[in-house]
Amino acid sequence: MNEETFWLAIAMVLVIEGLFPLIAPRAWRRVFGQMMQMKDGQIRGFAMGSILLGLLAIWLLSP
Repeated sequence: MNEETFWLAIAMVLVIEGLFPLIAPRAWRRVFGQMMQMKDGQIRGFAMGSILLGLLAIWLLSP
């Protein structure tokens, strides 16, 4: 992976992260409020699952 690919991936993450609050700000606020009520372990578990899913996708899609 070269530097350009890295920055393109970061830019894509920013676009995707911005879609939910743009399309459904009320729902985004509600979900964010629910996340604020979660325990640290629950948030870490969700984050770990997301990381593992992302790594699996990268592994499967890499030539």
